Formats: sequence, structure tokens, C-alpha cells
Amino acid sequence: MSEKVRILNDNGEKVEAMAPVVVSASRATDIPAFYADWFFERLNKGYSVWTNPFNGKSSYVSYQNTRFIVFWSKNPKPLLEYLDELKQREIGCYVQYTLNDYEEEQLERGVPPLDQRIKTFRHLVEKLGVGAVVWRFDPLILTDRIDMDKLLDKITRIGDELKGYTEKLVFSFADIVSYRKVQNNLKRNGINYIDWTKDYMIEFARRLVELNRSKGWNYILATCAESMDLEGVEHNHCVDDRLMVRFGHHSPELMKFLGAELINVQYPDNVFAALEDIRIPEGAIRINDNIYAVIHNNNRDKGQRIACGCMKSKDIGEYNTCPHLCEYCYANSSKELALANLQRHKANPLQESIIGRKKFD
Repeated sequence: MSEKVRILNDNGEKVEAMAPVVVSASRATDIPAFYADWFFERLNKGYSVWTNPFNGKSSYVSYQNTRFIVFWSKNPKPLLEYLDELKQREIGCYVQYTLNDYEEEQLERGVPPLDQRIKTFRHLVEKLGVGAVVWRFDPLILTDRIDMDKLLDKITRIGDELKGYTEKLVFSFADIVSYRKVQNNLKRNGINYIDWTKDYMIEFARRLVELNRSKGWNYILATCAESMDLEGVEHNHCVDDRLMVRFGHHSPELMKFLGAELINVQYPDNVFAALEDIRIPEGAIRINDNIYAVIHNNNRDKGQRIACGCMKSKDIGEYNTCPHLCEYCYANSSKELALANLQRHKANPLQESIIGRKKFD
């Protein structure tokens, strides 16, 4: 996934660190919303400390080789002031923007009002370009207050607002049965969830495909980490090498890491020449009218779930640190722990780790 390098830590000690080319920031917590200042300070320092959630061991992550960052967020507004810095560093990025509408049901108490989040989406697109901000309505939740019709109404409201600002809608069906702590949290807060059955999923996908067509959105519809094949819906690659090529092809280091090659398409001088004379490789990624790219490597991350289509990257986030306090959260053991860790961060906001460690332990 990444080579090992020797770096100097904040104490002036030489230590070993992994040095990823692609960073995920982050599936485990909302770095753009709550830890953007920390992340860009650590980017300036050249490294941060990450704790493995499975064994509790900490390790150093160097950013000296980083050429692309995938941001995940429900409120990426704090990123806006840092995008020029990324450009100066010649680090590409795109944003996986989870933009749900559970305001009435108060399932996401810590996010800004929906209208503000839609404005942030548009501002990000104006800075990064169409395609570099991916709309996620994730997860789709059924309860005794949210039926399929209501979910589709919520999606319609946002979908109309984002037309022309995004190419894709990514969604997943809430898998509450597999997460005991999520079940317990929902029950504790009086939220009566309804499981997604196979038939429900098929019906929802059918209706969403029809909605996408009838509204003229023409979004690419894709599921995240869902094994079921649904007609008219792709399987998404959230950490996506094709998207990285589109928005990071200026970096030779990134292109080498991805096994990607730029191809200059030569158009015939004769305007009446047959279209078949124009040689564009099958599956090529369009950069502009003359430049395409092909990826020769299989970059899939074999360490992810079977249904996950993400490519290899290094996630630098930590669980139990996201204070959005969503009722269905799987990344926090408890709201209390997430808030406590946020206070630890605020006490030492620019230290090596998100939760404010003063030194590596």
C-alpha cells in the first residue's frame, strides 16, 4: 500500500513511518468538519499519528509521498479555505459528500441545516469542478416515520438542488441488524427502524431509476458496499482510481502509483474521415478532447469488505471521534466517548494524533 520512510517527529527523533500516495480522510470520522485545522497543520509538519482500531497500536503516517486525498464529510465547509493550499502542494482531491435529509426526524443532530449544506456543496464544486464532489445519500433508513415514499421525496428535494453540480448519487441501505450497538442506540432513542428486505431494495432502486430519468437528472446511480445487483445501478468505487486520474493526472507520481497512462488522441485532418479512424482505447478515461487515460493496474484494496469496490489507500481517521452524533452511527461506541475525545482534541488541537496526544505512545 505504501513504502516505509524515516522521518523526524516533533521531538526530533528519527522514526519509521508509512508514506502513502493516496490518503483517505476519513471513513472513521469527519476530518473536514471537525479536524480540518489539525489535518492541515499535520500536513505542514509532514506526518501524523494513527491508531489501529483492531489492536490499539499507534504508527506514524508520513505525507511526503502523498499526491491525492479523498475527503469524506457531512459538512466539508471548513475545507474551502484550504483548497488553494492543496493546489499549491500539487495534491489532488475529491470529496465524498454525505448530504442526507433527516432534519424532521432529528437523526443527524450535529449537522448544519440542509440549505446550508447544499450551498457548501455548490461552493465546493465551484472550486474543484463538477465530478469532484460526489453526492451520497447514505444510509437510507426506513422507520415508522420514514417510508419509501418519504425517502424518495427527500432525495427529490436534494436532487433538484444539485442538478448540474454533481454527476453521481451514491447510496446504501442501512444495515442495522449487523451492528448491535446501532440497534441499541436507535432503540434507546425511541427510533423504530425497519429492516431493508431484498424486495424493498429492488423496489426502491426501480423507483429511484425512474425518478432519475423523469426528473432529467441523469445522475450515475451507484451503491456503496452492497452486494446485490440492482438494475440501472452501478457498484460504486468510493476511493476511485478513475476519479483520481481525472483530477490528479498532473502528478507523475500518482499516475505511476495507479499504473495509469495518458494518451494523446490524434484526430484526422480530414473532417470527413471515418470516426473509426479515431483511436480511443476501450474504457479510457476522458481528460479533455485530446487527452485520455488508461489504467493498467488492478488497484482494488483486497483488505476491504468483499462488496467494497475501493482501491488501496491509507485511512488516517480514528473511531470514537465524530461529534455529529448521528443516531445510526457505527463509528462511535457512544456519543459520550466521541464528545470526550473531541474535548481532548481541543485541549491539544495540533498534536500528532486527532485526539490530542502530546507524544507518540
